[in-house]
Amino acid sequence: MRYSLASLFANALTGNRNWKPVWREPEPKPSYDVVIVGGGGHGLATAHYLAKVHGITNVAVIEKSYLGSGNVGRNTTIVRSNYLLPGNEPFYEWSMKLWEGLEQDINYNAMVSQRGVLNVFHSDGQRDAFVRRGNAMRFHGADAELLDKEQVRALVPFVDFENARFPVKGGLYQPRGGTVRHDAVVWGYARSADQHGVDIIQNCAATGFRVENGRIVGVETEKGFIGAKKVALSVAGSSSRVAEMAGMRLPIEAHVLQAFVTEGIKPLLDTVITFGAGHFYCSQSDKGGLVFGGDIDGYNTYAQRGNLPVVEDVAEGGMALIPAIGRLRILRSWGGLLDMSMDGSPIIDQTHIDGLYFNGGWCYGGFKATPAAGWCFAHLIATGQSHPFAAAYRFDRFASGRVIDEKGMGAQPNLH
Repeated sequence: MRYSLASLFANALTGNRNWKPVWREPEPKPSYDVVIVGGGGHGLATAHYLAKVHGITNVAVIEKSYLGSGNVGRNTTIVRSNYLLPGNEPFYEWSMKLWEGLEQDINYNAMVSQRGVLNVFHSDGQRDAFVRRGNAMRFHGADAELLDKEQVRALVPFVDFENARFPVKGGLYQPRGGTVRHDAVVWGYARSADQHGVDIIQNCAATGFRVENGRIVGVETEKGFIGAKKVALSVAGSSSRVAEMAGMRLPIEAHVLQAFVTEGIKPLLDTVITFGAGHFYCSQSDKGGLVFGGDIDGYNTYAQRGNLPVVEDVAEGGMALIPAIGRLRILRSWGGLLDMSMDGSPIIDQTHIDGLYFNGGWCYGGFKATPAAGWCFAHLIATGQSHPFAAAYRFDRFASGRVIDEKGMGAQPNLH
């Protein structure tokens, strides 16, 4: 069923009794052309583009829990392409363009809201760095505007502009950035992939891989062995554990990233704002709550929960930028499990095992990269060649020294 005003009207007349399930619940077949391990945003996007763009429909997506139970349902929903380095900016700008056409592509309301992303700065040196970033963005076709103090004040008058330690002097603004409803991204990609013939199999964890003569031949799962000509790993924070089943040791560490939402309030923040003197970012949801987050917890973990020192750090950053939020109550917090690469940039590449492909190491950029990651990963699986937008995201960059260190802090995961 295609969603439209006509189908909405027709179902309204029949008491909404004829709506079909958004996707099927099939049992796994004995074998597939491609098995994608991981039913998050990236895995489902990969399945969608494999089917729709490359015509490969004999595909299964296996997910250890329910769809959206991982990072794609545990983030702050921000999308942007305000990157600096040539290895990153073309990729994330392509992702922004895919976000802009996503709802028409998948015939689903993903609540894409291009409300803008504002990064404030607090010193002359930081302003110069933002000018450089903005110029790099515009060089690659992205939108970027440098705002002075009064222009920022017009956008967010409630910010503490005269903070003694961190006075706000201006900001770098990307009007096309914004937020997207994370759950709807999962449901929309799953529905589209299913309609193209992809089997989506929930509650089916991978337990091992069969490799014969250096080539992948299938996946051992909780529902039995599934044969496959190609296997694609897209499991975010579980990347190291899943790859270990295939005898791989990845240049990745798992860390938890916390996020928070407050009680609902009247409209206050109609853009996304980030603090330039600390790691704090904030937007307002459709329900009225302020959604915000900060830095990763500084220890390795596979648990989807955080610790109090980071809660305190995030609260301090929020209070320094927007003192009014000190009057709000936090309703809930949650943690997403991040796969932190050694240079802070992702990996989309073939592995040393023939037919086994890997997508991971997304650090903070996983959700905003969802469409482009799926597009480029599908291209790699279908053609055996890296897509030009993801050509820099290879494993061998760590051996050759061609790292993509966006934050400029060295190859230490604890500093990313």
